[in-house]
Amino acid sequence: MKIFLVGIGGIAMGNLAYMLKQQGHDVSGSDQNLYPPMSDKLVEWGLSPKSGYRKENVKGADLVIIGNAISRGNPEVEEVLNTGIEYMSMAEAIGHFFLKGKKPIVISGTHGKTTTTFLTHWILESIGLKPGLFVGGIRKDGFPGFAIGEGDYFVIEGDEYDSAFFDKSSKFLHYRPFYLVMNALDFDHADIFANLDAIKVMFKRLLNLVPGRGKVFYWKGSKNLSDITKDYQHAPVESFELGDKNSIFKYEKGILTEIRTKAKIKPSLIGSHNYRNAEVAVRVCLEIAPQKRKEILEAVESFPGVKRRQENLYVSENSLLVEDFAHHPVAIQETIKAHKEAYPGYKIISLFEPRSATSHRNVFQDDFAKCFKGSDVSVVTEVYQVDKVSKTLRLNVKKLVKDIKTNTKKESFYVVSPKDIPSLLKKILPKYKKDKLIILAMSNGAFGGIYSELKSLMETRESV
Repeated sequence: MKIFLVGIGGIAMGNLAYMLKQQGHDVSGSDQNLYPPMSDKLVEWGLSPKSGYRKENVKGADLVIIGNAISRGNPEVEEVLNTGIEYMSMAEAIGHFFLKGKKPIVISGTHGKTTTTFLTHWILESIGLKPGLFVGGIRKDGFPGFAIGEGDYFVIEGDEYDSAFFDKSSKFLHYRPFYLVMNALDFDHADIFANLDAIKVMFKRLLNLVPGRGKVFYWKGSKNLSDITKDYQHAPVESFELGDKNSIFKYEKGILTEIRTKAKIKPSLIGSHNYRNAEVAVRVCLEIAPQKRKEILEAVESFPGVKRRQENLYVSENSLLVEDFAHHPVAIQETIKAHKEAYPGYKIISLFEPRSATSHRNVFQDDFAKCFKGSDVSVVTEVYQVDKVSKTLRLNVKKLVKDIKTNTKKESFYVVSPKDIPSLLKKILPKYKKDKLIILAMSNGAFGGIYSELKSLMETRESV
């Protein structure tokens, strides 16, 4: 087919374009703002994207795939609608071209999706099953978030965000789950969901797609997931939790132990939330290949991790600089807790940029004020693109910083921009010159490009 992607410059859309080309389709696309790394990748893959949207770009296409960020009024969208060219959302295209005839393993939940998806794929690949993959991230060893796969299984991150301007249901409803993992369910995406109940509706619909021969795995520590699974009878349902009677692993004081053999497992991941991710990934893989238990557990230890998730950007004997994607109160709390447990005796300076559509808003004003427990210093920037949210709905960062100080009894600072952080840290760091120290930078964006400056500060601290 001749397939054109509107919004090809997004990472997920670009990856999809290359997968379609690998299948033998004639693929092209366009985007308004093409920039590295995806712009370079598209050229490398021979896709030659068009810069800017023009109605003539879609002429002759058999199918147009329209990205999630594209709206009515886009010249290419209007041409598609006016001429009757076949069109799909990205999620629908993935289901149509890559999931037919497979047993999709859909990893869903408002936290932990990316890591669990990569880990499940890594384990299945390690035991020789050659699964497919589609996930929004990159492994720490550089492996991209996609693979067509040759085997029966396809591991996919089940995103609850909406699919396209013409399809406001969650992407994961297009993914045909055979095995469904639900890691967590909290309120998020305040730009598209009015409340928690609205997200629950989507998860209930997803649950209803699992066939009787498939299986559902859900974290029983989530009341919301327990609520939506309690009356479900169409497929087997299995809860998971660290250390319960059916667990693979027990977790105590930062140590992960396999219950059956008492073997100590030392994955690259840290924190109880990531060990729950490992628990369910292993559960799924044992469901598929129970005879491969030893190899499955070995794969957990060898998993390299995911970029921007607990990624150590600088490591020395006394200093650690960590980048993490945390941007929800639950994720921030778990990330700080994980580093507190893994590095006892270290002081922690937490840096946070409210950048996501939900963290922009005051829906989590109180929750953010409580999630920095464990930090010795907290620094919060003004919300990213502050004018995008009205003042009545916007997170009040100055108030938040005061509340963090009240709750933690530790230092807390407000800065206008991430670019103000290095100069602030120059004043703060001398107080901790005799301490072992972690700087934990949390944002779902680029954090103003300050990571090289933070690394230099840590290097200077070590040399003094």
